Amino acid sequence: MFQGFGGRSRIQALEIQIIDNPSTGNFEELGELCLEQKLYARALEAFNKAIAARADSPHAFYNRAKCNLGLGNLAAAIPDLEHVVKIDPKLDYYRATGLLADGYARTGQLERAAPYFAEATQFSTTPETLYNYANFLRLQNRAEEAREWTQKLLAKKRTLPRYMQRVGRPWFRKGKTLLKELTPA
Repeated sequence: MFQGFGGRSRIQALEIQIIDNPSTGNFEELGELCLEQKLYARALEAFNKAIAARADSPHAFYNRAKCNLGLGNLAAAIPDLEHVVKIDPKLDYYRATGLLADGYARTGQLERAAPYFAEATQFSTTPETLYNYANFLRLQNRAEEAREWTQKLLAKKRTLPRYMQRVGRPWFRKGKTLLKELTPA
């Protein structure tokens, strides 16, 4: 609860500081703080300014993609994720690769998603990646494999520390729903 107040006051302080010093670092920090607060439109604006000033930071592109995903704009997120994965596919423990694969899958580009999912699932076991891959398998009408991956996701909950269980809670809920859809009546 208290972290929210600190984040908002830090955002206000950075916005004032940017008036005097509109540096790339300040825009990136402002974008990251807004992204944490789920202020996606403000974060997107900050990352656009940071990238306009200096386009060599894969983190700025990655965070801008996460803003676009938060706003539901897959078409804008995919080019940023492609750029990031081309530079560093391991970024954020292969989450960038997994998000690119999911973006392709959700836009109907299943054949483009497959190799990225293969790489992401080989190295990443985050609840988000496991759920997205199970959903991808469902979209390919591979229900049995999708059920296996969904069960892996739900089994993962027992092995995670409590704070990670809280972070992964939305993915576990989605996984339960997906498993119900995949279970034959």
